[in-house]
Amino acid sequence: MQHVIELPPKLVPVFSGDADVRGAYGGRGSAKTRSFATMFAFDGVRLALAGQHGQILGAREYQNSLDDSSFAEVKAAIAESWLHEYYDCGENYIRTKPGLPGRIDCTFAGFQKVNSLKSRSRIWRAWVDEAEDVKEAAWEKFIPTLREEDGKFQAELWPTWNPERKGSATDRRFRQNPPPGAKIVALNWRDNPWFPRKLNRTRLDDFEQRPDRYDWVWEGEYKTAETGAYFAKLLAAAKASGRIRPLAYDPMFPLKSFHDIGGAGRNADTYVIWVVQFAGQEIRLLDCYQAQGQELGYHAEWLRRNGYTSAEVVLPHDGANSSVQSRKRVEDHWRDAGFKARTIPNQGAGAANMRIEAVRRLGPRMVFDEDKTKDARVELGLYAPKINTQTGADMGPNHDFSHVPDALGLMAIDHREPKKPFGTDTMKVPNVGAV
Repeated sequence: MQHVIELPPKLVPVFSGDADVRGAYGGRGSAKTRSFATMFAFDGVRLALAGQHGQILGAREYQNSLDDSSFAEVKAAIAESWLHEYYDCGENYIRTKPGLPGRIDCTFAGFQKVNSLKSRSRIWRAWVDEAEDVKEAAWEKFIPTLREEDGKFQAELWPTWNPERKGSATDRRFRQNPPPGAKIVALNWRDNPWFPRKLNRTRLDDFEQRPDRYDWVWEGEYKTAETGAYFAKLLAAAKASGRIRPLAYDPMFPLKSFHDIGGAGRNADTYVIWVVQFAGQEIRLLDCYQAQGQELGYHAEWLRRNGYTSAEVVLPHDGANSSVQSRKRVEDHWRDAGFKARTIPNQGAGAANMRIEAVRRLGPRMVFDEDKTKDARVELGLYAPKINTQTGADMGPNHDFSHVPDALGLMAIDHREPKKPFGTDTMKVPNVGAV
């Protein structure tokens, strides 16, 4: 009897032929998780029947127990197909049955234990589900461990993820710049030939009631809004009132740039610059720059190249920090680059909340350049409290999305009310009687 594995048609070429990397990204209801769980178990059987020994690994960024892993998905895929003939599935293990030419164990682990993953022997398949949150440092450490190659088989990496942030480590590595020969596709609900009618009713309800999140949840688009985001109302009001539009630099008003300092190196925080003009009561957000891992000269060149050479550089408190190599402060380096620069003192405890409230207070005055602040507005929309998944407690602002908001918050903290033009106040003269 010939066994058959059914897959969504878009996944058939992904699992055909040779590849070091096979993957899929997209929204809810695409069947990607169940499809990859089934193929994960199927390849375990193929390896065992070919006399191979080792393991196939189901990994996630965070896993504290099997309940946090893909264990249940793989076990269900086996139980619901002919694959159960080849597997011994226990309460906390899955392995191929004795009597086959080889033996394959299905193991599950989190990337927070990446060093233990590196020590595991003979990993033939590594399916990384919910891969959006995997950091670049974890990818760099783990991928070289997938080095098995024996006859017709070689080790393979299988990332699957729901996109959230454009420019995340997973997005850059597998969507924007996929490795040569990688087979990775976008997979969404309409690509699932078994998409349930009940789930479709949920989809249609989201389309009508939650349009701001629909494209991310169902169509695999980048996330543009977070539940409980600090600046959700501010951004919605700016859009509704026409304060997101093309802007141009006006030489009649001073130009300022507000920074959030990142470091050099691949794993450094993002360096952010908001370019701003205060035009009377209006706060014009002309541009927003983001770069990771670059030296200060790279950021300075961006300002020059875009015509912002006259912009005053306003730095957060760490602008006063000195470099070990040069023994100069960040502020001094900007002056050496030809810019006027100053540093805002540390606001102390509660600084993040102070910046948030300052931005909210000034929100009605802010006008955003439609094109040049597009990505930055996404970051603002994702800036929300980090919630403890166990207790539901608010743990404060999520640092992963804080760099763009922090630089904007620095602007709001530094903002001073514009002085009224001379002669606009009515002068009250005391009554001294007739002359």
